[in-house]
Amino acid sequence: MTAKFEKTGTNDGVLTFSIAQEEIQKGLTTAFNKVKGSLNVPGFRKGKVSRTVFNRMYGEEALYEDALNAVLPEAYEAAVKEAGIDPVAQPKIDVESMDKGEDWVIKAEVTVKPEVKLGDYKDLTVEKQDREVTDADVDARLEREQEQQAELVIKEDAAVEGDTAVIDFEGFLGEEAFEGGKGENYSLELGSGSFIPGFEEQIVGKKAGESTDVTVTFPEDYQAEDLAGKEAVFKVTVHEVKGKELPELDDEFAKDVDDSVETLAELKEKYRAELTESKEKAAEDAVEEAAIRQAVENAEIVELPHVMVHDEVHRAMDEFLNNMQRQGINPEMYYQLTGSTEADLHKQFEGEADTRVKTNLVIEAIAAAEGLEATDEEIEAEIKELAEAYNMPEAQVRRVLTEDMLKHDITMKKAVEVVTSTAVEK
Repeated sequence: MTAKFEKTGTNDGVLTFSIAQEEIQKGLTTAFNKVKGSLNVPGFRKGKVSRTVFNRMYGEEALYEDALNAVLPEAYEAAVKEAGIDPVAQPKIDVESMDKGEDWVIKAEVTVKPEVKLGDYKDLTVEKQDREVTDADVDARLEREQEQQAELVIKEDAAVEGDTAVIDFEGFLGEEAFEGGKGENYSLELGSGSFIPGFEEQIVGKKAGESTDVTVTFPEDYQAEDLAGKEAVFKVTVHEVKGKELPELDDEFAKDVDDSVETLAELKEKYRAELTESKEKAAEDAVEEAAIRQAVENAEIVELPHVMVHDEVHRAMDEFLNNMQRQGINPEMYYQLTGSTEADLHKQFEGEADTRVKTNLVIEAIAAAEGLEATDEEIEAEIKELAEAYNMPEAQVRRVLTEDMLKHDITMKKAVEVVTSTAVEK
């Protein structure tokens, strides 16, 4: 085979290659075997007509299209390899010549990965990360747990922020009640921000048995368009006011919260260890993000192929909608609940798509520059790790992820490690 790639743009070009007679004949045989079973030729049993008779009756050219379809994928892959290019989308195929007895000549319009000119990606300076866990951090964790264990107790005093008021309410625009603005025996935590801005603040200071008018203005971007930006009055009756009664921070509290500890001191030490691990992980993630961002900024890519950005947007959309699906929300339901469309979601993911594509290209270029590859041992270890993480058989992991996919992921991780392990925090 002879293959030649000629650029027609920054990332576009035409790949010209030939398919040899030996391969063409294999394709013609495949094509003939595909159609001969359906042929009804006088003097021959169905499916038993010979190739010679077929060629005489219909002409060998009748098989060319099916033959090309049979041999083209392998021939194209071989041409891509010979030309040393890396296409990022399906080619547009054009047949240059299919003369009988001659090699077939094919032209393919292809978009290839852009050239990446790497800048500095080692020994980068990033902002120093805070890894220290203080007593205040541990106390804050204890206080959050204490809040979660709090009991609501009915109180006679006026409501304050943090209390829960049990209320009836009904909303009016002028003299007319509006749909969806009514509730009975609703438990509202004051200060939670769960109601329209300004509503909860006007319940503060009220006692059980009191009624009041609460005046609010709906936000301009409120989801119900007939209410957006309008002033409304809610007639509210407070039935009960409940205050939080916090448990004592003692050994009994510690045992109630975590049955693996016996004392409050042990619980504090456990929280300190968990917070230390969490802060360390957060710091490592921050260093990685900052270092990779610098490496990408230092690299030069003249132009990103539109098709790569487009594919990245749709990959992100599919991942997002699949996550929604796992929560029981299908795409139609999601668009209805959010009042958005597929086009809105597409636009939402467009913003970061360029950055993600460029980042992936730079990391791949670093891997190539460092000569990084995944070993068989690393692939096996990755399969075992994924199987354990997702509680699935290793054989299933192998079916879902091809060896090439695993090699690529491992190599990318190694390239990221090259950048992050040499980064200096200052």
